[in-house]
Amino acid sequence: MFYAICSFWADCWLFLIGIRVKMSHLAGGSEQRPCIFVANHISYMDIPMIVKVIREPVRILGKYELSKVPIFGFVYKNAVVMVNRKDAEQRAKSVKTLKAVLAKGISIFIFPEGTFNITDQPLKDFYDGAFRIALETETPIQPILFLDTVKRMHYKTVFSLTPGPSRAVYLPMVPVTGYTENDTARLKADVHALMEQKLVELQHG
Repeated sequence: MFYAICSFWADCWLFLIGIRVKMSHLAGGSEQRPCIFVANHISYMDIPMIVKVIREPVRILGKYELSKVPIFGFVYKNAVVMVNRKDAEQRAKSVKTLKAVLAKGISIFIFPEGTFNITDQPLKDFYDGAFRIALETETPIQPILFLDTVKRMHYKTVFSLTPGPSRAVYLPMVPVTGYTENDTARLKADVHALMEQKLVELQHG
């Protein structure tokens, strides 16, 4: 119910502020469910983009700090799996919850960079979490690229909002067959390389 509310909010808000979302699939027909969605992270605009382009039940791994925002925090707490990266016990609890969600046949969403990429590289290094969960639960990875969100709203300030197109691209799904539970680093590197290559191609192509 809360995810449906968030989707309706994204539809209305993006329309009202002049953001035209354009979505494409580079490998249509090969997508499986449940899956682990992963995406690049460089703007606050990434959040409404998630619920705009993923029109199916999904649980998002989100920062604990955002639950403290008045009004929004109530919806946030009920729509995401919260994580406090500074608390090892809380991180472990979040992973357990995400695995339980996948076991029910519901997909999950994780930003593998953890926070905004403010470097001069296309992507930051990835955390292990999404890829370890993928291997332990034998769940495929579905990468998505947000190509224009930083142009629509820069990570430095929410007051940089600029109307215009915002593209989202589903990349080919990455199955975990052929990997073992000890191949977290290899799977993470393979997904990072795919996303980085396509991010550069699509942004400058």
